[in-house]
Amino acid sequence: MRADNPAYGALLVTCAALMFASMGVLIRMAAHQLPNAEIVFFRNLFGLLILLPLVWHQGVSHSLKTAHPVLHLVRSLFGLAAMYCFFYALAYLPLASAVLLNFTAPLFIPFIAMVWLSESLPSRVAAAIVTGFVGVLFVLKPGSGLYSWVALIGLASGAFAAVAMVSLRRLSHSEPPFRVVVLYGIICTTVSSVPLLWSWQTPDTSVLLQLAAAGTFASAGQYLLSKGYGYAPAAQIGPFTYTSVVFAAGYGWFFWQELPDALSVFGTALIVIAGALAMRQRKALVAV
Repeated sequence: MRADNPAYGALLVTCAALMFASMGVLIRMAAHQLPNAEIVFFRNLFGLLILLPLVWHQGVSHSLKTAHPVLHLVRSLFGLAAMYCFFYALAYLPLASAVLLNFTAPLFIPFIAMVWLSESLPSRVAAAIVTGFVGVLFVLKPGSGLYSWVALIGLASGAFAAVAMVSLRRLSHSEPPFRVVVLYGIICTTVSSVPLLWSWQTPDTSVLLQLAAAGTFASAGQYLLSKGYGYAPAAQIGPFTYTSVVFAAGYGWFFWQELPDALSVFGTALIVIAGALAMRQRKALVAV
């Protein structure tokens, strides 16, 4: 695969964004029938089950043996924390707002990379970050009651995802992508099974089908995203991941008649512009 076809790469990334938005719809539907902890567990379980045939085909030892278990654990635990926060936000916020707040990760990454990886913070990136957080204020609407508190949880999903992405950047220097995905699925499924000891509710068949489809969409989105980055630099096509917000807005209107107010639209525009500028100034970012 050669990184010389940005149009095709952008198409794949846009398709990945559609998969992630579709996953959000199914998670939100299931959230009205099951506790958040159980939804997170089944999302991870079904995503892992999809990968198991590939693990068998490539060999268990090749797929799982790693020299960086601690880094995998950090990546997985922060990714799992992001998932808990994101799915909670999906249940209570307008769909597009929940997806948007999860996509604030590029605004946090430069700070985390500066502290953890000793990377510099260019002035253009700093200006983009300030612009993005101004947009966050318009979406959060401080002082607006329950909405703003739930939105803070959605924002936390972006912060946790940023730590996971920086961990992933370090892993990418020595670990094949498939191993990273498989170990992420195993760790997240195992850890997310613990809360079921006190929060289990037996799901009906329709909810299980929704969660199975959500896991399928998530795995397909991750595959399309990684495939798209093989055709062009992430700095060039990464901003197309923000089309997920557009798809989520369409789903929100179609299923729940959700229409954003003017402040949210303005804040969304600032966040998308800032995130796109931050990504164009930095190296590859891969979704959690």
